[in-house]
Amino acid sequence: MTNWDEIRTAFQVARLGTVSGAAEVLGVHHATVIRHIDALEARLGVKLFQRHARGYTPTEAGQDLARVAQTTDDQFSQLAGRIKGQGEGVSGELMVTSLINFSPLMVGALASFQQAYPEIVVRYLTGARLFRLEYGEAHVALRAGSVPQEPDNVVQSFARQAVALYGSKSYIEARGMPADEEALRDHDFVGHDDPDSRAPYAIWMKRNIPFERVVFRTEDGRVQQEAVRAGAGLGFVAVQLAAKDPELVQIFAPREDWSSPLWLVTHVDLHRTPKVQAFLRHLKAYAAERDSA
Repeated sequence: MTNWDEIRTAFQVARLGTVSGAAEVLGVHHATVIRHIDALEARLGVKLFQRHARGYTPTEAGQDLARVAQTTDDQFSQLAGRIKGQGEGVSGELMVTSLINFSPLMVGALASFQQAYPEIVVRYLTGARLFRLEYGEAHVALRAGSVPQEPDNVVQSFARQAVALYGSKSYIEARGMPADEEALRDHDFVGHDDPDSRAPYAIWMKRNIPFERVVFRTEDGRVQQEAVRAGAGLGFVAVQLAAKDPELVQIFAPREDWSSPLWLVTHVDLHRTPKVQAFLRHLKAYAAERDSA
């Protein structure tokens, strides 16, 4: 299993199902593809494909090899992204990731950074999954919650997001304003679909609010805010976002156990590169100016 060219060829044949398709993608003659497959099968002593008139269908062994090759191919692509990120100038792709909740901050920061450095191409990746910086999936990550523990990452404290409990004017008019925490048990809530979410306010809700009272459940923070605004129930919203929404009424003031610490995370191999350092400085300055406005 020392010839990556043969494995990559088998992967492309498994992916595309034909010798001609694999040859076109790899930029080689179709005879080279057949030679690679035959040599790999002879070396392994097992058939990787069933040949038929319509093309090649991977056997169970061929499917297994293709899965491993897919992972390896992805890692090579990610490595190439990391290497490209190690250039000396502030140019090329800048890949940044965060939860979608932080898009109001990140989009503004990234847009102004790109304007300051026109040779930068911004890629902003959002999602609940943890993007793996060690594989080059992002240059900078903004994360919330407990301090990130992945090895070989540089973690910097960024800010703390104040969170409070809100309801819409229409909901308060229909259901009344809760007098205290005890009264919350008689109200409907908007919250995470996953009752075991690690968001600080979700942990508090799990301890204090019966899950059946969470009548509108979603993973997307923007959807949660819109649901609260629409009167679906009470819910937790970042104070800075709620301040811009006249429809929202603050039920209880922000509390420490509802708020989330924010962290800037970079991989040690890319942390000192000019591009990453320039963006970290820009993001911190942009956030400070935004908070003081």
